Amino acid sequence: MAVSIYTTPSCSFCVKAKQWMRENRITFKEHDVSRDQRKADEMVRKSGQMGVPVLDVHGKVIVGFDRDKIERALKR
Repeated sequence: MAVSIYTTPSCSFCVKAKQWMRENRITFKEHDVSRDQRKADEMVRKSGQMGVPVLDVHGKVIVGFDRDKIERALKR
């Protein structure tokens, strides 16, 4: 899986990011960090952040829903 997204159910930007990726036919694996402490720890290790969403696109970590950064990372 080339794209992972770390989310919580109450995060509106997480919902927008997932919707945008579905609309653009980007396959992703979702990790709900509110329910999976191991994935929460992994997210913090990768990003240095506690906030969501955090995306890992081909190894490039993107904090927040930034379409331009996501598109650039997908083109690698």
